[in-house]
Parts: sequence; structure tokens; C-alpha cells
Amino acid sequence: MFDAISRVRRFNRAVTSEVGALDTSFLGRGRPLGAARVLNAIGHGRTDVAELRDYLALDSGLMSRLLRSLEDEGLIETVPHRADARRRIAKLTKAGRREFDAYESISNSQAELLLARHNKPEVLLAAMDLIASAFGRSRIDIEEVDPRGEEARCCLGEYYRELSRRFKGGFEVSLSRDPDATDMMSPRGAFFVAMSDGLPLGCVGLKGDGSGIAEIKRLWVAPFARGLGVARRLMDSAEDAARKLAVRTLRLDTNSTLVEAFQLYRSTGWTEIERFNDDPYPDMFFEKRL
Repeated sequence: MFDAISRVRRFNRAVTSEVGALDTSFLGRGRPLGAARVLNAIGHGRTDVAELRDYLALDSGLMSRLLRSLEDEGLIETVPHRADARRRIAKLTKAGRREFDAYESISNSQAELLLARHNKPEVLLAAMDLIASAFGRSRIDIEEVDPRGEEARCCLGEYYRELSRRFKGGFEVSLSRDPDATDMMSPRGAFFVAMSDGLPLGCVGLKGDGSGIAEIKRLWVAPFARGLGVARRLMDSAEDAARKLAVRTLRLDTNSTLVEAFQLYRSTGWTEIERFNDDPYPDMFFEKRL
């Protein structure tokens, strides 16, 4: 068996070759990968230059050179921030938007071809998800969203499917105390999603009733993102939201099949209590005083 370092380095070489990281004309569009990544990030809405630099992990000198090269091509323009003249905003020009669209089309086609070449594309995607989450750990953001929105529904759908697989008798949402979306929105509660480069990785809800007691509902993290501290960050966000709503006691229920969940609760100050509802699925109940 090859040693771990050799396997990592082999992987690095394979990726840089596959994506064309060393090409002077990335995807055949006439500019290297660095400039293309900056253009892509701006096209996806990352327009504040300082935030853009942090997102791409570039030093200020290189960032300035890449922006200047794109300006010289007529693809972007940089202007002062309306509220703070010390900050700069980068915007795509019409030519820049066309170039961005071209990159998107070529990149999508390249991804389709890569998956088509593999006889087990789902296995390949699972490996990619795991690696992208590990590499992008510092860029996972916790965002408060509408629990009825697309990102929330995506996470909840995956959560319900996982419960159906893991529970001996399956899981049927209609039989559970499914959270009322209106109680997981301000001013009663909140709903949070962990986002990584536009993809939702996990969620948690805070369900309130206007009193000093609220429930934590639907904590879930995608399997490929577990072990990165995402669940703890989601729980911290829910607890912070509870404090802002003057909630003094949090409660939650879970099933002992979900070993990783109750281990998290026990390690973060939750105390096991008696059953407080008639939901048929949970068999463990916890409380935390804020």
C-alpha cells in the first residue's frame, strides 16, 4: 500500500491536470485560472473587493493584478462603495457577463463529461462532496433563511429520507410533530442553513410560541460534511437566536438510533429529561437552560 503522503500528492496532481490549473488559457478562453476564478466569483454576486479577496484567499497584490487584467479586457469595472468610499465594488460589464456565461456553459459541459466517463458517477460525486467540504471548511457559512425556501426544503427532504433509512419502522412526516413554519420565523423562532459555495449542507430550526420556552427542531448535516463542526455551529446559531428572543429554556427530542445527535447534546450542556410530547418517533428528551 502506498503511503498517505504519496496518495495525497497523486490526488493533487490529478486535480490540477483535470481542471487545467496550469493552462495559460483556462478552458480555452484566453486567460489563466486565477483571472477566470475572479470573474466567476463576481458573476456569482461576490462584488465587494475585500470580501472577494478573502473568499478566494488571495493577497492584496495578486488580487489587484487580476482585477486590473480583467479591467484592461473590458470585462469588469470597479467603483467606490456607495456607503463607504474606502471600499471598492467590482461589477461585470456586458462583455464580462457574456464571458461569465461562456465559462458557465463550458464548465457545466466539462462536469457532465467527467461524470459520464465514470461507471459509478454517484460514488465519484460522494467523494467530491467529501473532499470539497473538507477543503472548504472555512467557507461554510451559517445563514438564517425562510424555512419554506428552497435551501431549507432541500435539507429537510434529505433529513426525512435519512430518518426513513435509519429508523426500523421508517419515518412518515405526517405522523411526527412536524414543525409549523410560521413558528420558525421571526418573531417566534428562526431557521438556519449551513451553506457552502451555494450548496446547503445542513439545517436546524428554532420553534417558539412566544413564551420563555422553545424547541430545537430538525437538526441535520449532510453525511459528507459531518465531523467538521457544522452541527455545533448550527446549534450555536439557534441558541443565540433563542437568547435574542428572550427564551430561557430550550427543549428537544431525538431517537436513540441517532447516536451522533445525542452525543452532541450531552457534550454541549443539554440535560436528559422526561418525555414532554406524544410524538411516536423520539425516545430521548433533553433540556437546556440559557
